[in-house]
Amino acid sequence: MAQKDFVVSADGHLLEPIELFKTRLPEHLRDMAVWEEQFEIEPFVEGGARVFRKLHTPGFEGWTVSRYRQTKGRTPEGDPEIILEDMDADGVDAQVLHPNLSQFGLFTDHHDMSIAHARVYNDYVLERFSPYFHRLAPTAPIPLTDVADAVAEIERVAAGGFRAVLLPATAPRPYYSRDFDPVWAAAQGCGLSVFFHTQTGGIRVNDPEALTLKVMMENAQQVNQPMTEKMAAKRMVTQAVMQPVVPQTLICQLIGGGVAERYPDLHFSLIEFNAYWLASLVGSMDKCWITGTGQDADWWIGVWDDARPDDDQPGMAQLFKLNEKWPYPLMPSEYVQRQFHVSFQDDPVAVACRHITGLSTLVWGNDYPHAEGTWGASQELLAQQMAGVPDDERKAIVGGTLGGLLGFDVPVPA
Repeated sequence: MAQKDFVVSADGHLLEPIELFKTRLPEHLRDMAVWEEQFEIEPFVEGGARVFRKLHTPGFEGWTVSRYRQTKGRTPEGDPEIILEDMDADGVDAQVLHPNLSQFGLFTDHHDMSIAHARVYNDYVLERFSPYFHRLAPTAPIPLTDVADAVAEIERVAAGGFRAVLLPATAPRPYYSRDFDPVWAAAQGCGLSVFFHTQTGGIRVNDPEALTLKVMMENAQQVNQPMTEKMAAKRMVTQAVMQPVVPQTLICQLIGGGVAERYPDLHFSLIEFNAYWLASLVGSMDKCWITGTGQDADWWIGVWDDARPDDDQPGMAQLFKLNEKWPYPLMPSEYVQRQFHVSFQDDPVAVACRHITGLSTLVWGNDYPHAEGTWGASQELLAQQMAGVPDDERKAIVGGTLGGLLGFDVPVPA
């Protein structure tokens, strides 16, 4: 009998107690606390969802979801014992856990609010989950609105036993900024991995509707209206064109800003973006710095100034010279292969492109316990996604790479 693969999910979520922050934040900040209101309704459809939760936090006021029910019974509430039961049922040996709806209050433009939420969340995780760190790897959210506070929190959570930190996908300043060097140095020095989760960052507390909420509301309207040609096109532009912009920008900033070069032991994991776009990104990044076969290296282009002599034309440039200005010893794709990992869930294109992007760039996640996740059917999905993939490559993608990165013990075959 073949031994089961060691499976590590890069994308799980810890459902926080609904009043965690209202009870634990400093009193002067509790009116800004993220909290959820639970209520029950008569199902919209026969046998449908009854239990709903409404989110209360700046930018997402009124965001409402039905509880996740893939177990066909109880609803997961974030307790580690329940999480481990669900992992066993889903064939998952170890799980990275990110914040759930609290992430909407962790990465805002209000520093006091964000850092207070982070400290409360990280304290709660250490209290409740540290006995389970042998199978669970919660990420510690670190707001970047104050670098000194970020460094202090990184060092604090590392001392508590966290394996990884969670930074916003959309940062308060571009990730090529040298201002963040103390953050990278602290994470590398503490031996932590850096994770970025989709839909994090960019929240303004005075904006009544954050971009994520606006997109969700547009999707809800599309569901409840007849489909039109415009709506069909818009959905694909939003999902297939605009959605990958954030992770691609993030990678370009970290590599172009020299972060990967200066901190070669630091690993960056991008979560719940899928990875079908990664092959085109690494090809395009490298192409920026290569003059192709047959191309005219002496090609000049620009705007000619008739008022200046021929030998003094600052508006003209030998354009392909730009390709020779790449400032780092490795090509962009090589940094991606060395230090970046992108999670996918149901993405056969990413799997097919694994030899273009590099095998270690792909890690799998089931998005536990979200309704859009695959938990409850993960083994069925993986069998489909990995059909025809050699054993060693499959084992690396489903758990070997991430398990090694986070220090999980991989069982030795008997």
